[in-house]
Formats: sequence, structure tokens, C-alpha cells
Amino acid sequence: MEIDQDKLMDFLHKFVGDLGATMAAGNVLVGERLGLYRVLAEQPMLPHELAERTGTATRYVDEWLRGQAAGGYVEYDPQTGAYSLTPEQAFALTDPDGAVYAPGAFELALGALQSEQKVTHAFRTGAGVGWHEHDEGVFSGCERFFRPGYAANLVANWLPALDDAEAKLRAGANVADIGCGEGELLGRLVELGFGELMGVGWTVDVPVGISKMEEVDLSQHGWADQIGGQKFDVLVATEVLEHLVNPYEFLIQLRRLAAPGGRLILTFPNVHNWRSIVGYAVGGRFSGFFGPNWNNNHPLYDQHIFVPNHHLVRYFLRLAGFEIVSIDFLYGRGKLFGTTAMFDCRAIEKP
Repeated sequence: MEIDQDKLMDFLHKFVGDLGATMAAGNVLVGERLGLYRVLAEQPMLPHELAERTGTATRYVDEWLRGQAAGGYVEYDPQTGAYSLTPEQAFALTDPDGAVYAPGAFELALGALQSEQKVTHAFRTGAGVGWHEHDEGVFSGCERFFRPGYAANLVANWLPALDDAEAKLRAGANVADIGCGEGELLGRLVELGFGELMGVGWTVDVPVGISKMEEVDLSQHGWADQIGGQKFDVLVATEVLEHLVNPYEFLIQLRRLAAPGGRLILTFPNVHNWRSIVGYAVGGRFSGFFGPNWNNNHPLYDQHIFVPNHHLVRYFLRLAGFEIVSIDFLYGRGKLFGTTAMFDCRAIEKP
């Protein structure tokens, strides 16, 4: 077999880059958990100074800093031998409540790699790997990476964009977060002084004092019956629709829970942005959607299996008994660049 050396070197450069990125994930978490980034953000330091401040070994800190500087995660001054963080690096690496918290994403990535043997087995058997079967790092990393963005957008963008929904919330409206997971949005609403909150899902973790309804299979017909006839002024379902095999049935059940004129806040991946369009044109699938790969032992399916085309979502909403008040796009400007779509809907009487 004849090898083209130029093509081989191009491939090896890609391989080395991917390998470096994989190895970097562990070092980022080491830096976060030992407080190295947080202390280094205060002022430039020599390796032994950082080690003394964090109670760590100088040799390891020295080697860690060299690798971080090579990867562009910290800055190095060859004149003084000191390391430092730029304001941008410190923002992304040290503030767990900031809009972007990189260590959470790396924890998510490392946690996902822990499932390699399960995924390999699934390839052989055709079975799925359930979301609940992943390493704990997937859940905590997912929460730590996405929570700041949700919390920041909830106050700055989501509530102000929802017409009179914010006024309803502040007036004491009943709110249900459907598929609430770790309950981060509910926690943020509690911090803002909102009451009358409920978390609904299969495994639910909500702040103390908030009611919850667990083991609710959102993919099944009639799941709203488990709520006991309660009605809600505001329903929130963030990043749920794309996980369901029957999103229309899900919306029907949401309509059963909506009080007259109640609001529904839906968010889901925006498959109309340029990345998704290019991904479909080139690879035959939308970015982030891998087709049905579910585990029969778990009710909420693991992958993004429903492609939420806006026209289809509009149609389902109308049939279920909702009218769309507004559509907004998050994490990017407009429909072409926003990665998340947000539909603000109002319950209406079916014609």
C-alpha cells in the first residue's frame, strides 16, 4: 500500500490536535478542583507561589502550568517566568455562575467517555445506552455547563421576551417545569421570589419547599393524569420536545395542564440555523440529531430523536390548542445563528 506522506501528515496533525483536546479535559478539571485557576486569576504567579497558595506540589503545578500555557488556557511571561490568566480566561474558567463555565463542559465530556464500553456493546447488540446509565459526571457536568446560560437568559432575555408572562409570575401564578431534571430553572425562580412552583419528570431534583411529581413518563399517553387535575398558569418545557417519540401527544398533555389563557414556554434546538442546514446538506442529518437509539428500560429517550422543524411544531401546537405569541432565538442572533429556539405560546380553546 502506497502512503501519501503529505496526506499522512495532515491526518497526524488532526490526530494530535484531537488527542491534545482529549488530554486537556482532565487537566482543566484538575485545575478547577484544586483551585488553581481561581487563585491564578488574582495575580501573576510563579509555579511555587501558586503551589503554596493552593497547598499542592510545586513539581506537578509547574508541569500543569506548562501544559496549560501551551494549550492557551493560561498566559506565560518568559521575562519573569510567571503565569497569569487574561480576563477572558478567568471569566470562562473561574466563575461557575458566569454565562460560560468551561470546566462543566469538560466534566460532561469526560463523563461521556466513561460510557465507552457500554456504547461499544450497544453497537454489537443494537440496544441503546440510556441517559440514566451514564457516569455521574455527565449529569453534573451538563448541569454546571448549561445552568449559567439558562439562569442568565431567564432574567435578561426569556422573561422580558414573554409578553405578560413575567407579570403573571410575579403575581403568584402557578408554574410547572416539565422535564425539570436538576431543577435549575426552578431554583432561579425561587431566588427571584417566585412561588407556587412544581417540578415534573422521571427523576426530579428541586429546591427545598418546591413540590414535585416523579416517575412521570412524558413519552406516554395520558401522563397528565398523574398531576391530579391541577392547572398551571405557566408551563415550561426546556430541551424536552426533541427527546420524545410522540411530541404531539406531549403537547396535548401540556394543554390539559394549562389554565385558561395559560402560557407555555418551549425551548428546543434550532434546526433552522446555518450549522444544522449545512450538516443536513453534507451529512444527511441535522447537527445534534443521531436518530432513534433508545433503551427500553428508561422512559425518556437518550438521543435527540424528534427533529423540531418549526413548521411541524407550529402545526402540532395549533392542533393541541396553543397559539404562538412570539418566537425568539437564543445563543446567537436570529434564526440563522441562534442555536436554541424559544416559542412563547398561549392556551386557547380548540376550534
